[in-house]
Amino acid sequence: MIIDVRLRPLYGGFLRQVQNPTSADFSAQLGMVKPRSVREQSLELMLQEMDEAGVTMGIAPGRNGHFRYNVTNDEVVEMVRHFGGRFAGIAGINGADRAKAFEEIDRYVVNGPLVGINMEPGAMPTPWYADDRRLYPIYEKCEAHGIPVVLMLGGRAGPDLSYSSPIIISRLARDFPGINFLVSHGGWPWVQPLLGACFWQHNIYIAPDLYLMNSPGAQDYAAAANTFMQDRFLFGSAYPLMPIGDSLTRFKSLFKPEVLPKLLWKNAAKLFNLNISEGENI
Repeated sequence: MIIDVRLRPLYGGFLRQVQNPTSADFSAQLGMVKPRSVREQSLELMLQEMDEAGVTMGIAPGRNGHFRYNVTNDEVVEMVRHFGGRFAGIAGINGADRAKAFEEIDRYVVNGPLVGINMEPGAMPTPWYADDRRLYPIYEKCEAHGIPVVLMLGGRAGPDLSYSSPIIISRLARDFPGINFLVSHGGWPWVQPLLGACFWQHNIYIAPDLYLMNSPGAQDYAAAANTFMQDRFLFGSAYPLMPIGDSLTRFKSLFKPEVLPKLLWKNAAKLFNLNISEGENI
């Protein structure tokens, strides 16, 4: 059983990322080869790559309010239904439109099939920090309903590195102790300060995804996941930006065998309330 918590399929609105001519070749930058399925834009090859790697479920985040491209929540729901259990979806929420955010959280998460929300405030046309007080009513709603919140805090999360500062998630974890926050891109390059926040605040989960693959800080992530973060660390390939199989091989090489079941699927299943068990064929 393997759950990839950042795997966006070559389907519907998700194709826009692959087709975007400005998308960087992160695979090459990190010493890997761009997946064949991406080069050929083949959904069949993508599923084959998942099967060959042993990835049983992908979790794909919607994207709303991004300055470059978006994937609507209707498209995410359509994707989940199309793959018949092979994928779970996370609702993309535009924090700058609070009324629509509330409506979409109710429709797609509270009363719908999606398993959490995803926000990228630093990548909005007018960037906000994720701890901007204008977002607090959205966090309050998620806390009231027990909804996990995914925040892009790492990599190019905003116009400069301050938008990924670990102080942001530390403040949010303090102010909303009833929310489990997943930091996508793992707070990179602020690796050690983020892990310091995680040591004390147990409602912070991390998935470094592509920034674990041959990047500075990888050994620090590994030291944490092998010890105090073993219940809050998740595997994500960042496909289609990175290859599924090679990313998984690199991931497995960093961690103790006894913690891998947690990192590869148990933590994700718990965080997103996925009703699956070990060995289940989904």
